[in-house]
Amino acid sequence: MSDLVHASREALSEGGALASHLDAFVPRPAQLHLTEAIADALQQRDLLLAEAGTGTGKTFAYLVPVLLSGLRTIISTGTRALQDQLYHRDLPRVRQALGVGLRSALLKGRANYLCRYRLQQARGEPRFSSPEQAAQFQRILAWSGRSEFGDIAELEGLADDSPLLPMVTSTVDNCLGTDCPFWDDCFVVRARQRAQAADVVVVNHHLLLADLALKQDGFGELLPGAQAFVIDEAHQLPELAAQFFGEGFGMRPWQELGRDCLAEARGVGGAQSALQEPVDQLQQALLALRSAMEGLPPRGTQWRALAMPQVRDGFDTVMAGLVTLEQALQPLREAAAGLDACHARAREAVSRLQRWLGDDEPTLDFDTDPAETPSAADVLWYELTPRGFRCQRTPMDVSGPLREHRERSRAAWIFTSATLTVGGGFDHIATRLGLDDPHTLVQPSPFNWPEQALCYLPEGLPDPAARGFGTALIQTLRPVLQASQGRAFLLFASHRALREAAEALRDGPWPLFVQGEAPRATLLQRFRESGNGVLLGSASFREGVDVVGEALSVVMIDKLPFAAPDDPVYEARLEAIRSQGGNPFRDEQLPQAVIALKQGVGRLIRSESDRGVLVLCDPRLLNRGYGRVFLESLPPFRRTRSLADVQAFFTPQWLPVADDAPVPAAVAAGPEPAPGATFPLF
Repeated sequence: MSDLVHASREALSEGGALASHLDAFVPRPAQLHLTEAIADALQQRDLLLAEAGTGTGKTFAYLVPVLLSGLRTIISTGTRALQDQLYHRDLPRVRQALGVGLRSALLKGRANYLCRYRLQQARGEPRFSSPEQAAQFQRILAWSGRSEFGDIAELEGLADDSPLLPMVTSTVDNCLGTDCPFWDDCFVVRARQRAQAADVVVVNHHLLLADLALKQDGFGELLPGAQAFVIDEAHQLPELAAQFFGEGFGMRPWQELGRDCLAEARGVGGAQSALQEPVDQLQQALLALRSAMEGLPPRGTQWRALAMPQVRDGFDTVMAGLVTLEQALQPLREAAAGLDACHARAREAVSRLQRWLGDDEPTLDFDTDPAETPSAADVLWYELTPRGFRCQRTPMDVSGPLREHRERSRAAWIFTSATLTVGGGFDHIATRLGLDDPHTLVQPSPFNWPEQALCYLPEGLPDPAARGFGTALIQTLRPVLQASQGRAFLLFASHRALREAAEALRDGPWPLFVQGEAPRATLLQRFRESGNGVLLGSASFREGVDVVGEALSVVMIDKLPFAAPDDPVYEARLEAIRSQGGNPFRDEQLPQAVIALKQGVGRLIRSESDRGVLVLCDPRLLNRGYGRVFLESLPPFRRTRSLADVQAFFTPQWLPVADDAPVPAAVAAGPEPAPGATFPLF
């Protein structure tokens, strides 16, 4: 056992540093096994792929060896919320308990920091759509003078989609870099400098990937010479990586380009008159293109969009508008750094649009056999928003660039999450991350699932694709909610199903908290405080809903979470697997759905004292062969098909059965369990 492995285990053991300094800390065997594996990987500069079930204590399991190792480490989390929790709560507690003095830094993407230059440009702008928005801007202005870090998260009450945000934050495209008059006082520069001087830097996956993909030009590496990377919530990485190793453009950034041109022109004689007409032409062309795209599906491939003549014409008109704007900016570049930056943005916009339209691709010979042409590695697609659009080039496979960056770093890499395996194996996630024969560890949740939880698979529900499924679902759900007295989280595969269920449950005695009717954080807070509420969410709520205690005692999942068939990137990935002789369902659709289901199921039991019922309403779990893969990937629930067992679970008299008591119906159902199993196999 290496020194680091021994020291990490000792710190987390009974009587160790954490037990001595943290009141609520309880040593856990699962945590000790995990920290040993992580410490060994750090010591050997090796790769580790580790699934740590809910309740394992994986955050402390990696923080302890990271801090004791002294290695310069980047820790990447799935979301900004988790990033803040790790940096402000978990990291200081562990560091103090261990008595180590390593320097740490919190680093977010540039869109999370106030840009002093853009704030100055926005002052006096007649862009505010309401008195409330103008008042909010004044709040930002006052806060900017007293903020030490310029982190937008410090501003309470500012929505994530506020139109003020792009006015007071920068992007890679519109940042002036060293030409900015506020460079020496830039919040982003300061944050980067703190990170470069730190031993441990906490980032999120978006920033890590942006850095790997060289999207943060002008700032260099996050942490030169990083010796270790810990990727928490690693199951999210492949999908996010596809966004960053491709490229895109959208209506809103180009509208902002036009507005920025006019704002920068205010201080340059003659510039406003030279740019007003090209900017107006571009804005009109963008609106006309969006109108022409109205007849398209919400998402689709590039060829589908360009097959409509009016859409192709619309893109050509936008291209002409961008070229005209670039030419108008050319003679003004020397007049101001801001206009020079706008010219660079216009030139890049022209290049990206050309690549997306395929104008820079060689024309195929009609005699060429299509089978002889190399298959496209990227998918070109579009997506419509209520008032705009975005177009994207997305690589189908990111394993290559991820492998290349990892090998170049020569660092230790720890990939961990509660949901990495499918049927107990890591093959799917390892392939997508570009990991060849990594060390692996499965550390199951230490919770007592047979006693703390029950899995209810209702009888009599039709196939999810059948008409009337939604109505039958509500009829099945009502007696469960009556037994649990609300206290439920209902997960739906589609927004339409969510809305229909919300409408059907409006007359119930439980307060409803419906995704989209309030900000996510507000909904969760109100749900926790209600004590008997019912929370309704869709796919985005599978992660990040962390409600400990009786307020969440039921999780219902309406359908198996197979990815939507209208996703052009997903569709292309399936076709690529098929063309290479693979099985798209077995190799991609099923593994992805299993991981998504495990994420939703993980919302139910969050502590040793939690109790709850999981309601899985998709009959395919029992009448399709692949259903067993889902069930075998879940924790060892007791399973039942009887509503009476659910009702008994929630009666005040319910207690865990003694070893010599009669077997309850939930356990008696079905054939004899396999040797050592704690639940029946259907």
